[in-house]
Amino acid sequence: MNTNMHTPLITGWLPLAPLGAEARRERAASSALPPLYFLHVWWARRPLVVSRAAVLGSMLPAWSPDWPEDLLRLFPDEQAYREWFLRDLLGIRGDPVAARKALEAARQQGTRVANPYMYDRAFTYTPAQEHLALVRRLLDASWGTTDLVVADPMAGGGSIALEALRCRLATFAGELNPVAVVILRATLEYPARFGEGLAEDIQAYGRIWGGLARERLAQFFPSGPAEQVLAYLWARTVPCPYTGKPVPLSPNWWLRSGDEPVVAVRLVADPGVPECRFEIVRGRAARAAHPERGTIARGTAVSPWTGETIPDDYIKGEAQAGRMGAQLYAVAVQTPQGKDFRLPTQEDLEAAHRAAEELARRLPGWEARGLVPREAIPDGLKTSEPHRYGMRAWFDLFSPRQLLSLCTYLEAYHEVAAKVRATLPEDRARAVLTYLGLVLDKCADYNSSLASWDSTRYKVRNTFDRHDFSFKWSFGEMNLIATGMGFDWALDQILDAYRGIARLAGKPARSLFAVSGPRPPVTVRYGNAANLAEVPSGSVHAIVVDPPYYDNVMYGELSDFFYVWLKRTVGDLYPGAFTTLLTDKDSEAVANPARFRGMRHPGPAELADKDYERKMLACFREMHRVLRADGVLTVMFTHKRTDAWNALGRSLIEAGFAIESSWPVRTESEHSLHQAKKNAAQSTILLTCRKRQSSGEPAWWDEIKAEVRRTARERAEEYEKAGITGVDLYLATYGPVLGVLSRNWPVLSGEADPRTGEPLRLEPETGLEVAREEVAALRKHRLLGRAVRFDPVTDFWLLAWDAFKAATFPADEARKLSLALGCDLEADLIRTHRVLTKAGDTVTLQEPAARRTRGRLDPDGTFSVLLDVLHTALLLVAEEGTAAAARFLEQRGYAHDPAFRGLLQGAIRAVPAVRNREGGYLRPEAEALERLRQAAFPEMEPASEQERSPEQLPMPLDQYEVAGGTEEEA
Repeated sequence: MNTNMHTPLITGWLPLAPLGAEARRERAASSALPPLYFLHVWWARRPLVVSRAAVLGSMLPAWSPDWPEDLLRLFPDEQAYREWFLRDLLGIRGDPVAARKALEAARQQGTRVANPYMYDRAFTYTPAQEHLALVRRLLDASWGTTDLVVADPMAGGGSIALEALRCRLATFAGELNPVAVVILRATLEYPARFGEGLAEDIQAYGRIWGGLARERLAQFFPSGPAEQVLAYLWARTVPCPYTGKPVPLSPNWWLRSGDEPVVAVRLVADPGVPECRFEIVRGRAARAAHPERGTIARGTAVSPWTGETIPDDYIKGEAQAGRMGAQLYAVAVQTPQGKDFRLPTQEDLEAAHRAAEELARRLPGWEARGLVPREAIPDGLKTSEPHRYGMRAWFDLFSPRQLLSLCTYLEAYHEVAAKVRATLPEDRARAVLTYLGLVLDKCADYNSSLASWDSTRYKVRNTFDRHDFSFKWSFGEMNLIATGMGFDWALDQILDAYRGIARLAGKPARSLFAVSGPRPPVTVRYGNAANLAEVPSGSVHAIVVDPPYYDNVMYGELSDFFYVWLKRTVGDLYPGAFTTLLTDKDSEAVANPARFRGMRHPGPAELADKDYERKMLACFREMHRVLRADGVLTVMFTHKRTDAWNALGRSLIEAGFAIESSWPVRTESEHSLHQAKKNAAQSTILLTCRKRQSSGEPAWWDEIKAEVRRTARERAEEYEKAGITGVDLYLATYGPVLGVLSRNWPVLSGEADPRTGEPLRLEPETGLEVAREEVAALRKHRLLGRAVRFDPVTDFWLLAWDAFKAATFPADEARKLSLALGCDLEADLIRTHRVLTKAGDTVTLQEPAARRTRGRLDPDGTFSVLLDVLHTALLLVAEEGTAAAARFLEQRGYAHDPAFRGLLQGAIRAVPAVRNREGGYLRPEAEALERLRQAAFPEMEPASEQERSPEQLPMPLDQYEVAGGTEEEA
C-alpha cells in the first residue's frame, strides 16, 4: 500500500453544492423517485447520490502530485480528478445548482422552462466499465488490494449498501429489524442474483394470487353500471351525548380540492331521521358549503344535531368502550369520463354489512390457523395513539371489510406459495414469495383505518404518510379487487420497483468483470450492529453508516405494523428472523422514553438519552473492532437537538475514533419546510472518522478552547459560502468541533469530581456551546452588514428567526441559543419580556399583538429592549397604518438611530418572506416589515422571496420536478 495515497478523498473535499442540489432533485418528483422507495416503506432513507458519494469518497484517495505516472497522466491536477469523480462516478453530468436557479426563476415569473438539467437524474447513472476499472486501479494503489469490503451494519432501507454494490465493491449490510432485513434481501441480494427475469415469475404468480382472492371477494365490492369503485370514504362516529344519534367525525368534507371543479359533501342533520345524510356538491356550491369546516378539530367535536361541543375525553371514552362506529359518506369511482364521486347506494351499504358478517363467520377458523394479527399493540411512544381510541391489537387497525380482504389475500397467498415451491427452485421460490409478501404489506399500508383520503390527489393516502400512527377521523378504504387498481396496483408497484432496482444493480454498460472475475459478493445479515461476531477483527476497509437519529424515528414501533403481516407471509422463509411476537425494541438504538415510563430520578427522557448513547457506543466499538487499522468510518447524521449530537459525539470519541472531516449536504427540500410554525434540519452531515492514534495524555479544555473557537468560526464561514443557512449552519459546525475534541481526547474540563477529586472529562456539549456562540456572532454580522450592539433579548429574537425559519421550534434549542447570547430562557424570554411562550417541549415566538401588556409596546412608554421598539412600530403598521408607525419612529428618535435601522434590516432578512396562494405573506411580521420598509425606509434592501413552498407557487412545479407525496418521508 502506498501510504502517501491513503488519505481518503472525503477528508478534504466533497462537492457540497452540486451534491445537495442533485440530492433534492432525486426526491423532488414522486413519479421519478429511485425504485427503492416504491418497494416498501422504510423511514428516513438517504439519497442514493449522497450514499454513493459517501462510499466512493471514503474509499478513493485524495489527489496527490506523488501519484504514479499513469494516474497523473489521467489526472494531471486536483481539478481534473474532482471533475471525474463528480461527472463519471456520481453521474452529475451538468450543473444542478444553475438548473435549480433557472427553475426557481421561472416559477417566480409564472412561466415554464425547458428541462434545464440537460442530463438524467444522477441516481439512474451507473459508472461505465472504464471508470470502474479506474476506480479499481486507484483502490489498488491506495489500499494495496482490490478485494475491498464496504460495510453498513445499520443498513435500514439499503441506500448505502446498494450504492456500494453498484460500484462493484464487496458489500456487507446488517440490520436488527426483520422487516428491514426482508427489504434488504429484496433490494440487494435478489436483484443482483436473478436479474430482471425474476419479474416474470413474480408477475405470473401474483396474477394467479390476485385472481383467487378477487373471486372470493367479488360479492363484497359491487360496482354500478359503467363504473368501477375505487375507494369508499368513511367517517368515524360516536353517539351524540345530547341526542344519542351518531355524529360523523371528519376534519373536513372535501372530496376533490386540488383542481376545478372542486367536489365536496355537505352534511345534513335532519331532526326527523336517525342519522346524518350527505349531499354531493360541486364548484361554487362546494365552496359555499365550507367543506373545510369539519365536525372535529384538535380532538374536540361539534354535534351537527345540536351545535354543542363534544369534548375530547368523551370521544376517547366512547372509542375505548367499543362504541365508536363508522358511516360511509361517499364513494370514489372510475367512469368513462374519469374519476368521480357519488353517494353510497343501498347496495354499497348492504355489501359492507355482508362483509362484516362474513368476517365474523371466517374469523374463528382464520385465528385457529394463525392468519389474523391478534398481537397486542405495545403502549409505546408512537403506538400509544391507537390505544387512546380503543385499538389494542394490530387487527383493530382495520375495518371489517379491510380485514376480511387482507385475510382473504393472505389465505390465497399460502395456496399460491405451495404452487411456487412445487414449481421453482428453492432459492428462486424464496425470492418470488418475498416480493409477493411485500405486495400484501403494500395493500395493508394503503388499506387500514389509519389511511386517509387525499382530496388534492383524489386517492387514498398510505398509513405512514407520517412517522407515526396518527389517528384518522375519516379514512379511505381501497377496493382491493378493482381491475388495474387496489391489489393490481400494489403488484405493479412491486414489479416496477424490482425491475428498477435490478437495472440499477445490474452490470455497467460494458461488464467490468467479464475477464477479471465474478460479481463481488453481497451479504445481508440479521443481527445487532453491536455484535458482529462473524466478522473478523480488522477485516473491513470502510464502514459507511446512517445510524438511527436519536429520537427521530421509532423504527421498531412503526415496523410492527408490517412485521405482523410479514411473519404470516415470509416468516418461514427467514428462519430466526420472525420468531418473536413483535420486533426487538429493547435492543434498537433509539432514544425512546416510553421504555422508561414511570421511572424517576432520572426520568424517562434522561434514561432514554443514556440508553441511546450506551447502545451507540457499543455499536461504534464493534465497528472499531472490525475496521482495519487504516480503515475509514463515515457516519451520516442529522438532528436539530444538540442532545443528539452530544450523544453521538461522545459515543464516537469513547469508541476510539477521531473525526477528520464534516460535510453538510443539503438533502431535504426547502419546499416542505417553510410552512407556518414548522422547522427542521435540511442537511445531512457526513462525519468521516479514522481510528484515533493517541498518546493517551489528556488535554485541558483551556488549552484547546481557542482552537475550537477558531475552527467553528472558519468552518461556519466556509459552509455559509456553500449555501448552508439557518439551523443547518449551527449543526454543520458541530462536526468540526467534535473533530478537535476527538483528536485531543481525553479532554479534561478543569472541574473536579466531588467524590474523588479527580478532574472531570469534558462533555462534548461544552464545545458545541462555543460553536453556537461563533455562528451566532457570524450570522448577526451577516444580517446587519456591520457590527451593531443590541441587547441579548433582541439578539435572541433576530437570530431565532434566522436559525429556525419558523415561529415554533424545540425549547431545548431555544435554551441553548439563549445561553450563547447571554439571556435566560424562562426568566428573560418567557416571563419578563414575553418573547416566547412554551408548550411542552416547544416554544413559539410571539407576534407583536400577543406581547402587548400594560406599559409594553406603548408608543408613549419606555422601552427596555430594542425589540419592543420594533414590535411597537409593527403593531402601529397593522392597526393604524404606516404613517402612524413612521411618525412614532421619528418622534421617538429611532428613525435615524443606527441600532434600530440595523435591527429593521436584519429582521427583513431573517423573518421568512413566504407568500400564500393569494400573494399575501404567511407571517404577519413579514407583511408589516415590508410595509414599514416601503413607507419609511425605501432605501433598505427588501426581503428575498427565493424559497417558496409548493402551496405558494403561482403555478404547479414543472414537469421535471413535480411535487407530490411518497409512501415515505425522509
